Amino acid sequence: MTLKVIDSHFHMWDPQVQDLPWLADLPKLQHKYTIEDLTAEYAKFDVDFLGGVYVEVDAADHELEDKLVYYNRNPKILRRIMRSRVSPYMRIPVFADGIREPLHTPSEPRGRVLEPEFLEGLRTLAELHLPFELCNRGEELPDMAKALKQVPEETVIIDHLGNMPGLDSDSRKAITELGALPNTYIKVSGDNPVDPEIVKFVAGAFGPTKLLYSSNWPVVELNSSFDKHFELMLKLFGEDENFFMNNAKRAYGIEI
Repeated sequence: MTLKVIDSHFHMWDPQVQDLPWLADLPKLQHKYTIEDLTAEYAKFDVDFLGGVYVEVDAADHELEDKLVYYNRNPKILRRIMRSRVSPYMRIPVFADGIREPLHTPSEPRGRVLEPEFLEGLRTLAELHLPFELCNRGEELPDMAKALKQVPEETVIIDHLGNMPGLDSDSRKAITELGALPNTYIKVSGDNPVDPEIVKFVAGAFGPTKLLYSSNWPVVELNSSFDKHFELMLKLFGEDENFFMNNAKRAYGIEI
């Protein structure tokens, strides 16, 4: 039986159309990337690529990104996670399936997630049944745990293994606390090459129903490659359809 795959984290962009300042020092990624390109990557493997979750790209012009994503009607785009600054009065694109405020960028102050405005924004997202996509600096995992324990009703999907810097005691404690929350999920994604020991620890903390496969394509090409990451995921998880499909369906409310 062919393995069905939902990629819970991919990006698209066109530097000829969009201004992405963070690409300035990354010439390897200064190209156009489309959902059709991603589909071609999966076609190299004997899997059934059902589609994936588009995650905002930290573009300079957020409204232009909203427009480009809105008009992209490729059916492989199963969900769209768009950019907003989290608050109870945040602007949310009408078609968004969830919100991300990048917390891993230098412009974000430490402790942002602990601000009352941010926490109230998470409660607003919970009321709207919109998940929050969490991308944090690894050393701030304890802050993430402290904040999210205050809003356990919100569905939070953590990117890139929480950018866990290692298996130090503070990181392990924070990941264990995050994994115990009822509505938190975490992605095993190709940011830096994945450390199987960290994957093993995170999998134990979150359990088999809250761990999501993601490629982080095309950013995965910076320090690894799509092929190497996907092959490692197959080696670590076999053909586990919870990991490769079902958990993403549950986390994002995907019906397919």
